[in-house]
Amino acid sequence: MPDTTTTAPRPTSREHLAPAGTRPRRITARRLALYVGVTLGAAIMLFPFLWTVITSITPDGTLASGPTLIVEDPTLDAYARLLEAMPMWRIVANSFGIAIASTLLQLVTGSMAAYAFGRLTFRGKNVVFALYLATLMIPLQVLVVPLFIQMTKMQLNDTYFALIAPSIASAFGIFLLKQAVEGVPRELDEAATIDGAGHLRIFGRIILPLIRPAMATLAVLAFMASWNSFLWPLVVIRSTELMTLPLGLATLQGQFTTEWNVVMAGSVVSIVPIAIVYLLAQRHIIAGMAHTGIK
Repeated sequence: MPDTTTTAPRPTSREHLAPAGTRPRRITARRLALYVGVTLGAAIMLFPFLWTVITSITPDGTLASGPTLIVEDPTLDAYARLLEAMPMWRIVANSFGIAIASTLLQLVTGSMAAYAFGRLTFRGKNVVFALYLATLMIPLQVLVVPLFIQMTKMQLNDTYFALIAPSIASAFGIFLLKQAVEGVPRELDEAATIDGAGHLRIFGRIILPLIRPAMATLAVLAFMASWNSFLWPLVVIRSTELMTLPLGLATLQGQFTTEWNVVMAGSVVSIVPIAIVYLLAQRHIIAGMAHTGIK
Protein backbone atom coordinates (compact mmCIF):
# COMPACT_ATOMS: atom_id res chain seq x y z
CA MET A 1 0.00 0.00 0.00
CA PRO A 2 1.26 3.44 -0.75
CA ASP A 3 2.44 5.49 2.19
CA THR A 4 -0.34 7.99 2.94
CA THR A 5 1.24 9.57 5.97
CA THR A 6 2.08 13.23 5.64
CA THR A 7 4.72 15.15 7.45
CA ALA A 8 4.15 18.55 8.97
CA PRO A 9 5.74 21.39 7.06
CA ARG A 10 9.06 22.47 8.47
CA PRO A 11 9.03 25.91 10.04
CA THR A 12 10.90 28.45 8.03
CA SER A 13 10.60 31.40 10.39
CA ARG A 14 13.03 31.99 13.21
CA GLU A 15 10.10 32.97 15.41
CA HIS A 16 8.68 29.44 15.10
CA LEU A 17 12.08 27.85 15.82
CA ALA A 18 12.38 29.72 19.15
CA PRO A 19 11.00 28.08 22.30
CA ALA A 20 7.53 29.11 23.39
CA GLY A 21 8.81 30.98 26.43
CA THR A 22 11.34 33.01 24.43
CA ARG A 23 9.22 34.14 21.50
CA PRO A 24 9.35 37.93 21.14
CA ARG A 25 6.13 39.73 21.95
CA ARG A 26 4.47 41.78 19.30
CA ILE A 27 4.47 45.47 20.16
CA THR A 28 0.92 46.56 19.58
CA ALA A 29 -0.34 50.12 19.67
CA ARG A 30 -1.96 49.50 23.05
CA ARG A 31 1.24 48.12 24.55
CA LEU A 32 3.26 50.98 23.09
CA ALA A 33 0.87 53.52 24.58
CA LEU A 34 1.18 51.76 27.95
CA TYR A 35 4.99 51.92 27.81
CA VAL A 36 4.91 55.59 26.88
CA GLY A 37 2.44 56.39 29.68
CA VAL A 38 4.48 54.54 32.29
CA THR A 39 7.69 56.24 31.14
CA LEU A 40 6.11 59.69 31.28
CA GLY A 41 4.64 58.99 34.70
CA ALA A 42 8.02 57.84 36.04
CA ALA A 43 9.71 60.92 34.58
CA ILE A 44 7.15 63.25 36.17
CA MET A 45 7.58 61.62 39.58
CA LEU A 46 11.39 61.53 39.41
CA PHE A 47 11.82 65.09 38.16
CA PRO A 48 11.35 66.79 41.58
CA PHE A 49 14.01 64.55 43.13
CA LEU A 50 16.37 65.15 40.24
CA TRP A 51 15.79 68.90 40.47
CA THR A 52 16.51 68.76 44.21
CA VAL A 53 19.88 67.10 43.62
CA ILE A 54 20.78 69.52 40.83
CA THR A 55 19.84 72.57 42.91
CA SER A 56 21.98 71.29 45.78
CA ILE A 57 25.09 71.35 43.59
CA THR A 58 24.30 74.72 41.96
CA PRO A 59 26.82 77.41 43.04
CA ASP A 60 24.33 80.21 43.87
CA GLY A 61 21.30 78.00 44.53
CA THR A 62 18.92 80.46 42.89
CA LEU A 63 15.45 79.41 41.82
CA ALA A 64 14.65 82.58 39.91
CA SER A 65 15.24 80.99 36.52
CA GLY A 66 12.91 78.09 37.27
CA PRO A 67 13.63 74.35 37.06
CA THR A 68 16.79 73.49 35.15
CA LEU A 69 18.73 70.30 34.56
CA ILE A 70 21.96 71.96 33.44
CA VAL A 71 24.62 73.13 35.92
CA GLU A 72 27.60 75.00 34.56
CA ASP A 73 29.91 74.78 37.58
CA PRO A 74 28.64 72.07 39.95
CA THR A 75 29.95 72.25 43.51
CA LEU A 76 29.45 70.56 46.87
CA ASP A 77 29.81 73.77 48.89
CA ALA A 78 26.15 73.59 49.95
CA TYR A 79 26.80 70.32 51.77
CA ALA A 80 29.79 71.83 53.55
CA ARG A 81 27.71 74.85 54.63
CA LEU A 82 24.98 72.48 55.76
CA LEU A 83 27.39 70.77 58.14
CA GLU A 84 28.53 74.15 59.44
CA ALA A 85 25.00 75.52 59.95
CA MET A 86 23.82 72.77 62.29
CA PRO A 87 24.97 69.54 64.00
CA MET A 88 23.84 67.52 61.00
CA TRP A 89 25.27 64.17 62.06
CA ARG A 90 23.64 64.47 65.49
CA ILE A 91 20.30 65.33 63.86
CA VAL A 92 20.57 62.38 61.46
CA ALA A 93 21.43 60.08 64.37
CA ASN A 94 18.41 61.38 66.28
CA SER A 95 16.12 60.64 63.34
CA PHE A 96 17.54 57.15 62.90
CA GLY A 97 17.34 56.30 66.58
CA ILE A 98 13.79 57.56 67.03
CA ALA A 99 12.58 55.90 63.82
CA ILE A 100 14.14 52.55 64.73
CA ALA A 101 12.80 52.67 68.30
CA SER A 102 9.31 53.60 67.11
CA THR A 103 9.36 50.84 64.50
CA LEU A 104 10.46 48.14 66.93
CA LEU A 105 7.88 49.18 69.51
CA GLN A 106 5.08 49.14 66.94
CA LEU A 107 6.14 45.67 65.78
CA VAL A 108 6.11 44.34 69.33
CA THR A 109 2.83 45.91 70.45
CA GLY A 110 1.14 45.41 67.08
CA SER A 111 2.01 41.72 66.76
CA MET A 112 0.94 40.91 70.33
CA ALA A 113 -2.35 42.79 69.97
CA ALA A 114 -2.95 41.20 66.57
CA TYR A 115 -2.52 37.72 68.07
CA ALA A 116 -4.93 38.59 70.87
CA PHE A 117 -7.58 39.90 68.47
CA GLY A 118 -7.01 37.19 65.88
CA ARG A 119 -6.68 34.08 68.02
CA LEU A 120 -7.97 34.65 71.56
CA THR A 121 -11.60 34.74 72.62
CA PHE A 122 -12.62 37.18 75.33
CA ARG A 123 -15.63 39.29 76.19
CA GLY A 124 -15.91 42.55 74.28
CA LYS A 125 -13.21 41.69 71.75
CA ASN A 126 -15.11 43.06 68.76
CA VAL A 127 -16.03 46.25 70.60
CA VAL A 128 -12.45 46.91 71.64
CA PHE A 129 -11.19 46.25 68.12
CA ALA A 130 -13.82 48.57 66.67
CA LEU A 131 -12.68 51.29 69.09
CA TYR A 132 -9.10 50.75 67.90
CA LEU A 133 -10.19 51.19 64.29
CA ALA A 134 -12.19 54.28 65.21
CA THR A 135 -8.99 55.99 66.33
CA LEU A 136 -7.80 55.91 62.71
CA MET A 137 -10.33 58.64 61.95
CA ILE A 138 -8.83 61.02 64.53
CA PRO A 139 -6.16 63.26 62.93
CA LEU A 140 -2.91 63.98 64.73
CA GLN A 141 -3.69 67.70 64.86
CA VAL A 142 -6.55 66.96 67.28
CA LEU A 143 -4.30 64.99 69.59
CA VAL A 144 -1.36 67.39 69.70
CA VAL A 145 -2.70 69.61 72.51
CA PRO A 146 -3.82 66.76 74.83
CA LEU A 147 -0.53 64.94 74.28
CA PHE A 148 1.46 68.10 74.95
CA ILE A 149 -0.44 68.73 78.21
CA GLN A 150 0.12 65.14 79.25
CA MET A 151 3.85 65.32 78.55
CA THR A 152 4.08 68.64 80.39
CA LYS A 153 2.42 67.24 83.52
CA MET A 154 4.78 64.27 83.42
CA GLN A 155 7.74 66.62 82.88
CA LEU A 156 8.78 64.73 79.75
CA ASN A 157 8.83 67.58 77.24
CA ASP A 158 12.06 68.06 75.33
CA THR A 159 13.10 64.42 75.79
CA TYR A 160 13.58 61.45 73.50
CA PHE A 161 10.74 59.63 75.24
CA ALA A 162 8.33 62.42 74.32
CA LEU A 163 9.22 61.91 70.65
CA ILE A 164 8.69 58.16 70.80
CA ALA A 165 5.69 57.89 73.15
CA PRO A 166 2.85 58.68 70.67
CA SER A 167 4.11 56.04 68.25
CA ILE A 168 4.52 53.15 70.69
CA ALA A 169 1.31 51.56 69.36
CA SER A 170 -0.45 51.95 66.04
CA ALA A 171 -4.08 51.10 65.30
CA PHE A 172 -3.25 50.64 61.63
CA GLY A 173 -0.39 48.30 62.53
CA ILE A 174 -2.69 46.21 64.72
CA PHE A 175 -5.24 46.01 61.92
CA LEU A 176 -2.61 45.07 59.34
CA LEU A 177 -1.08 42.32 61.47
CA LYS A 178 -4.48 41.02 62.59
CA GLN A 179 -5.37 40.42 58.95
CA ALA A 180 -2.13 38.48 58.55
CA VAL A 181 -2.71 36.44 61.72
CA GLU A 182 -6.19 35.47 60.56
CA GLY A 183 -4.66 34.25 57.30
CA VAL A 184 -2.62 31.61 59.15
CA PRO A 185 -4.51 28.28 59.26
CA ARG A 186 -5.86 27.48 62.73
CA GLU A 187 -4.95 23.83 62.20
CA LEU A 188 -1.35 24.77 62.95
CA ASP A 189 -2.40 26.17 66.32
CA GLU A 190 -4.43 23.06 67.09
CA ALA A 191 -1.53 20.77 66.21
CA ALA A 192 0.82 22.76 68.41
CA THR A 193 -1.71 22.71 71.27
CA ILE A 194 -1.94 18.93 71.02
CA ASP A 195 1.86 18.81 71.36
CA GLY A 196 1.60 20.83 74.57
CA ALA A 197 2.45 24.32 73.27
CA GLY A 198 0.95 27.34 74.96
CA HIS A 199 -0.01 30.70 73.56
CA LEU A 200 3.48 32.16 73.96
CA ARG A 201 5.11 29.30 72.09
CA ILE A 202 2.47 29.33 69.35
CA PHE A 203 2.92 33.07 68.96
CA GLY A 204 6.72 32.91 68.79
CA ARG A 205 7.23 29.67 66.84
CA ILE A 206 4.26 29.60 64.45
CA ILE A 207 2.56 32.97 64.07
CA LEU A 208 5.54 35.31 63.90
CA PRO A 209 7.47 33.39 61.19
CA LEU A 210 4.37 33.19 59.00
CA ILE A 211 3.46 36.89 59.18
CA ARG A 212 6.93 38.22 58.34
CA PRO A 213 5.79 39.88 55.08
CA ALA A 214 3.13 41.87 56.93
CA MET A 215 5.58 42.78 59.69
CA ALA A 216 8.09 43.96 57.08
CA THR A 217 5.38 46.12 55.54
CA LEU A 218 4.51 47.64 58.90
CA ALA A 219 8.19 48.20 59.67
CA VAL A 220 8.76 50.21 56.50
CA LEU A 221 5.58 52.27 56.92
CA ALA A 222 6.34 52.98 60.58
CA PHE A 223 9.93 53.93 59.80
CA MET A 224 8.85 56.32 57.05
CA ALA A 225 6.17 57.92 59.23
CA SER A 226 8.62 58.52 62.08
CA TRP A 227 11.36 59.74 59.74
CA ASN A 228 9.06 62.31 58.12
CA SER A 229 7.27 63.40 61.30
CA PHE A 230 7.31 67.18 61.73
CA LEU A 231 4.34 68.49 63.72
CA TRP A 232 4.80 66.54 66.95
CA PRO A 233 8.60 67.13 67.21
CA LEU A 234 7.97 70.82 66.48
CA VAL A 235 5.62 71.02 69.47
CA VAL A 236 7.53 68.97 72.00
CA ILE A 237 11.20 69.69 71.23
CA ARG A 238 13.12 72.88 72.03
CA SER A 239 16.76 71.77 72.16
CA THR A 240 18.88 71.70 69.04
CA GLU A 241 20.53 68.48 70.26
CA LEU A 242 17.18 66.65 70.11
CA MET A 243 16.09 67.91 66.70
CA THR A 244 15.09 65.51 63.95
CA LEU A 245 15.71 66.03 60.24
CA PRO A 246 12.37 67.71 59.39
CA LEU A 247 12.92 70.26 62.17
CA GLY A 248 16.51 70.83 61.11
CA LEU A 249 15.46 71.48 57.52
CA ALA A 250 12.84 73.96 58.68
CA THR A 251 15.51 76.05 60.43
CA LEU A 252 17.41 76.46 57.15
CA GLN A 253 14.76 78.78 55.69
CA GLY A 254 15.47 82.40 56.57
CA GLN A 255 12.91 85.15 57.14
CA PHE A 256 13.97 87.28 54.18
CA THR A 257 16.46 85.26 52.12
CA THR A 258 17.00 81.54 51.79
CA GLU A 259 20.00 79.66 50.41
CA TRP A 260 18.06 77.12 48.43
CA ASN A 261 21.09 75.05 47.54
CA VAL A 262 21.69 74.44 51.26
CA VAL A 263 18.01 73.63 51.80
CA MET A 264 18.07 71.21 48.87
CA ALA A 265 21.27 69.64 50.20
CA GLY A 266 19.47 68.97 53.46
CA SER A 267 16.54 67.53 51.52
CA VAL A 268 18.87 65.14 49.69
CA VAL A 269 20.34 64.02 53.01
CA SER A 270 16.84 63.31 54.32
CA ILE A 271 15.58 61.59 51.15
CA VAL A 272 18.45 59.19 50.42
CA PRO A 273 18.20 56.99 53.57
CA ILE A 274 14.43 56.53 53.38
CA ALA A 275 14.63 55.83 49.64
CA ILE A 276 17.22 53.11 50.28
CA VAL A 277 15.07 51.57 53.01
CA TYR A 278 12.03 51.54 50.75
CA LEU A 279 13.88 50.04 47.77
CA LEU A 280 15.37 47.28 49.93
CA ALA A 281 11.97 46.41 51.43
CA GLN A 282 9.84 46.91 48.32
CA ARG A 283 9.44 43.17 47.74
CA HIS A 284 8.30 42.63 51.34
CA ILE A 285 5.80 45.49 51.09
CA ILE A 286 4.18 43.98 47.99
CA ALA A 287 4.14 40.52 49.58
CA GLY A 288 2.68 41.88 52.80
CA MET A 289 -0.10 43.76 51.03
CA ALA A 290 -0.98 40.68 48.98
CA HIS A 291 -0.84 38.44 52.04
CA THR A 292 -3.19 40.57 54.12
CA GLY A 293 -5.60 41.25 51.26
CA ILE A 294 -5.23 45.05 51.34
CA LYS A 295 -5.44 46.69 47.93
